Amino acid sequence: MASFNKVILMGNLTRDPELRYTPKGTAIAKIGLAVNRVWTNEAGEKKEEVTFVDVDVFGRTAENVGQYMRKGRPIMVEGRLKLDQWDDKATGAKRSKLGVIAETVQFLGSAPGSEGSAPAAPSAPRAARPAAAPSAPAAEPVEGDGPPESDDVPF
Repeated sequence: MASFNKVILMGNLTRDPELRYTPKGTAIAKIGLAVNRVWTNEAGEKKEEVTFVDVDVFGRTAENVGQYMRKGRPIMVEGRLKLDQWDDKATGAKRSKLGVIAETVQFLGSAPGSEGSAPAAPSAPRAARPAAAPSAPAAEPVEGDGPPESDDVPF
């Protein structure tokens, strides 16, 4: 039987990212994400529910999240669900928690302090950006299409 485990979440960070490194040097960023749902009930009242999700981000993307993201900033995460299970040290009871392992991250909104003069820094790693499907066949490549040729891009 086939399986499929994919999650796409868009929300705001509930806290500043917690960036750590494994002994082998792999970066891990732990972030909290608040995802809001707003609806109108039968009586016409606006209701809102918030779901809080813990997300783990790895590698260079984790370093970018740690460098550029702060509490309250909007972000989109694509990843997979992961169930963590452990025994509570105090009570000995079995505990579990459902979280997300990020596969791609996209920074949303503009960079803080970019409301004017200078252009904002790129908002997400190139590998994390979804590829856009062309709406019409392209006649010829246009200069500037594709990834930048320079190696000094911070992503």
